[in-house]
Amino acid sequence: MSRSSRTAFTAVTSKNDDPELAHRLSRRGMLGVAAGATAAALLGTAATPAAAAEAGRSRPVLPPGRLGIQLYSLRDKVSTLGFAPVFAELEKYGYDEVEFAGYTQGSAGSITLAQLKRLARDHGLNPIGSHVGYYSDDPNAYTFAQNLTKVLDDAQALGLKHIGTASGPFRYGSTVDAWKRAAEEFNTYGAAAKARGMKFYQHNHSEEFSFATDKPNVRLYDVLLAETDPKLVYLEMDIFWAYSGQFRFSKRVDGTPAPFEPLDYVLKQPDRYPLFHVKDGVSDPSNTYGYRMTDVGDGDIDYQRFISGVTRLKGHRLAHHWQAEHDNPTESFTFARRSSEHLHSLREKC
Repeated sequence: MSRSSRTAFTAVTSKNDDPELAHRLSRRGMLGVAAGATAAALLGTAATPAAAAEAGRSRPVLPPGRLGIQLYSLRDKVSTLGFAPVFAELEKYGYDEVEFAGYTQGSAGSITLAQLKRLARDHGLNPIGSHVGYYSDDPNAYTFAQNLTKVLDDAQALGLKHIGTASGPFRYGSTVDAWKRAAEEFNTYGAAAKARGMKFYQHNHSEEFSFATDKPNVRLYDVLLAETDPKLVYLEMDIFWAYSGQFRFSKRVDGTPAPFEPLDYVLKQPDRYPLFHVKDGVSDPSNTYGYRMTDVGDGDIDYQRFISGVTRLKGHRLAHHWQAEHDNPTESFTFARRSSEHLHSLREKC
């Protein structure tokens, strides 16, 4: 690693006093430099002295040590190969973190939570969060509503700092009062998670940005934000689905304009968004959702603008975690590799 690279890593880690981050950066120093060079070569931008000089006047858009991946995107590989080969590939691609979507995903062979935690750490991957169901009609279901203690026990055993759900707050319907009721339950889960040193979070899809059925001028996502305690309930913005929501719900039921910008939600309350899903899409107005999902970097969502907008906020360079995701990638390892390359290649002028 060059002197400038070592200095940059030291400055970041000493300033933020994050031993885990310091360890991951030290471990990944050479890998990160190689990954950056590979990405630049693929983009054809690092071959000239002018390009090298430009890189010297810029910094990576992606904060060091904060790139993760939602393992749902790699469920086919986990189920056929097991976690160990998958984690080895993710380490090779330059990932720092993993977010779980279940702790077995039908993986080859059984694995305990202690083994899973150790395996992730052995590959320099920080288990940052997990998705668990909100509720079920089955009293024995592994959900927050039915088995809160077990859900939190498992998250604690894995050393997770965040534990959340990708279920929308639609348990009681789509009225304002229904969402207030769901928000109160989220507050309960958040308080229980906080008592264990974790943050409870909710991951959105596009429907959260729709309007209440009883008050069509009220956006349901705004109800969730207003009725949950910001010290107990956090948000993981799925950026793709937020822009899909923008496409679908920028007009009220009566046709009057109701535009919104997903990034503005984050800039107004950045402390509420510790996690993000970085998912890309090609704009397609003929599609119900407004976009066709694709690998990160192949779509129309401006991630240089979005990530920079958040990380440029004072004190927020390392305050957020960016999880790459694709619901149904054509080839999941290829998705993981190309998404990492693209995100590591993004740079901004200092």
